[in-house]
Amino acid sequence: MTSQVHPNSFISDNVQLGNNVKIGPYCYLDGNIIIQENTELKSHVVISGNTTIGRNNKFYSFSNIGCDPQDLKFNGEASRLTIGDNNIFRENVTISKGTKDGGMKTIIGNKNLFMTGVHIAHDCIIGNENIFVNQVTLGGHVNIMNNVVVGGLSAIIQFVTVGSYSMIGGMSGIDKNVLPFSLAIGNRAKLRGLNLVGIRRKDFDKSEISRIKDIHNQFIEGIELNKNNKVDYVFIEYNKTLNQKLGHIQK
Repeated sequence: MTSQVHPNSFISDNVQLGNNVKIGPYCYLDGNIIIQENTELKSHVVISGNTTIGRNNKFYSFSNIGCDPQDLKFNGEASRLTIGDNNIFRENVTISKGTKDGGMKTIIGNKNLFMTGVHIAHDCIIGNENIFVNQVTLGGHVNIMNNVVVGGLSAIIQFVTVGSYSMIGGMSGIDKNVLPFSLAIGNRAKLRGLNLVGIRRKDFDKSEISRIKDIHNQFIEGIELNKNNKVDYVFIEYNKTLNQKLGHIQK
């Protein structure tokens, strides 16, 4: 099945469209763009630059994808944006391509939801199955792992890592890394325990949750390590738990 392009949209000659791509009215696509099958652009969507978009994505009106970074050091380098499969980008979402200081690429994984007005800055790496509620702003070089929920109107400063299965409460300001499985709230945000609701929704069993609680308590209550080593210890232990969980799911 061929792609469907509304006659009132502009598509430059170097754009490659997969089967059953649907492009609504008043969209503007200009650049070295690849869009794979079954992706849909509603209307008034702008896609530019060196942008590769996977399968089954949906872009709503006035989203701007692959735009130049909001970085004064950017000088027109041929950086990239890569987007995976099955993502939803609601109205007014903006996603910048990478810069030379960040590996030249911004990366979006699979099955993410970007609600209205979300901004993903240059060189961010977004994993899978994350939810960004309305008006969330990410600074450059932010790493969001997997199954994270970021509450509305929250902002995350550049170079922060947010661990898997964590939740950030609405209107929070994040200026430090967020541990996996944690709940962070406030401006500036502080850890407020574990994201137990989110963890249970992802079908972790009682023994897995108990193990996560033990690791978290060791970090909060104080194991005999300095601060940096504590963080390393917690991420190593959490990753063991995540790997065990993933192995169980794959079986």
